[in-house]
Amino acid sequence: MSVHYTLNLRIFWPLVTGLCTAIVCLYHVLRGSGDAPAEPPSPDGADSGFPLLKVALLLLLGYVLLRCRHAVRQRFLPSSNRLGGHADVSARHVGEPGLGTLLESYYEHEVRLSPHVLGHSKAHVSRIVGELVRAGRARGSPGPIPGGALALAFRGDFIQVGSAYEQHKIRRPDSFDVLVPLRLPPLVALEPRSLGTEPGLAPAFCSFFVCALKAPPSPSGASACHWLRDCKPFADGFCVDVRGRRHLSSTLVLRWFQSHLQRSLATVRYSLEGRCRVSLTPGGLEQPPTLHILPCRTDYGCCRLSMAVRLIPAVHVGDGAFLVAPPPSPIIGPLPDLPGGLRAEALWGVNTARQEQKLLSWLQERAPPGACYLKCLQLFKALRDLGARGLDPVAATQWGHILSSYVLKTVLLAALLQEGALAPGWDDAHLSECLEKLVHFLRGCLLRRRTLFHCVLGPGGAVSEVGPLPKVLREAAPVDLLAPFDPRARELAAARLLSTWRRLPQLLRAYGGPRYLDRCPLPRSQRTQGFPKDEP
Repeated sequence: MSVHYTLNLRIFWPLVTGLCTAIVCLYHVLRGSGDAPAEPPSPDGADSGFPLLKVALLLLLGYVLLRCRHAVRQRFLPSSNRLGGHADVSARHVGEPGLGTLLESYYEHEVRLSPHVLGHSKAHVSRIVGELVRAGRARGSPGPIPGGALALAFRGDFIQVGSAYEQHKIRRPDSFDVLVPLRLPPLVALEPRSLGTEPGLAPAFCSFFVCALKAPPSPSGASACHWLRDCKPFADGFCVDVRGRRHLSSTLVLRWFQSHLQRSLATVRYSLEGRCRVSLTPGGLEQPPTLHILPCRTDYGCCRLSMAVRLIPAVHVGDGAFLVAPPPSPIIGPLPDLPGGLRAEALWGVNTARQEQKLLSWLQERAPPGACYLKCLQLFKALRDLGARGLDPVAATQWGHILSSYVLKTVLLAALLQEGALAPGWDDAHLSECLEKLVHFLRGCLLRRRTLFHCVLGPGGAVSEVGPLPKVLREAAPVDLLAPFDPRARELAAARLLSTWRRLPQLLRAYGGPRYLDRCPLPRSQRTQGFPKDEP
């Protein structure tokens, strides 16, 4: 999806040769079909017409010489005694490019997105999701409650989150994340609480939250009983019991959210038929539903791509922070048991995309001209993808969970905050050095030499730069993003990360970039695997 293109000489020169031959043949056909009488042959027997065979042979000879010029230069020029001191210059000219050149080429040809295509894709997603959300708000939802007086509803807006809206998305602009805020009934209030300080809780659940129903303040107990009676339909339809209190269930809310999306999609599908085909895939207990947008054949608009939009139900807790369902789980396989009567269906995740976008904007405003923060992050994610080559599906999934895009973004923010926003050296001239800093910083976090805290739910640091936070986040315990993974998996990830960095020039020449940078091709076995067998 890059905006830069290169000339493929393997196709260009045969195409030029064939085109010239076709022009000569067409000339002879038109000349032979004319009305002019044919001239008598010359006395010496030579053909006075255009020498077709000679021209074709000359074109073929020129093509062969152009194809072989690079091989002839490599074979004869360096070993010639007549060049004298120019042999070293030629050898340096045909030598291997440096890591900085390879990174720039790989970024332009494999990583960088076209701003034009990305902008059109985001605008198309905004129009489709906006119509869907407005239809869901206008339609209302009876849900499991007769009459719908105490049911959930769409708030009517949506919030675009993720790398596509933070200017560090890589490869194809075909996947997006959108938060859909929900509106609670007027009589319902929530009391969210972090599980970070819960005793006996596994590290995988320390970043989760629970939301208990909260009664309105009242001096007498009669009104509280009246409130419980009025909210009983909502509690029965969307809540579960946790330690004797009613808590909002992410599982029940997600189930209602998917069914309400299906009804809303049925309302707007007919009006969207002329522009695109829209379908909805339920997500289940671990993934939110996904809206698939396919371009129609009759739609001749610019930059129409097949896109997948994850629609995530969210509950606002104040100051741009949301609790989302389902909570993201980095653990592969069965989750550990919850202590003390906690239930998995009552757990919620936290989304602080608004605060993280403010932090990125704060860094960009104070960065010197020509800073390459986001470019380093994009190449960091591309390095992660290169490191996954050659792994079996289970190992590749584990690798992707440990080195998730959110973890890599947090590494960049932590490294910048540690060095300072105005630290020199973060520019294109030091691109490889900046990327090396991020690799070693993440390796230290994986080997427990330092702790990788959540950029908002961490001790100090970015909290003062992201604006006001709701009380539930200010009082939450610090969250270590790598704590859910066992030490063995972290050590293997650190070893493979370092191995990927050491072999990065070979991987870049093997899997990306223009062919003129491929001075020393790798063996076929390494081109397919990327790593030797003795490496993790």
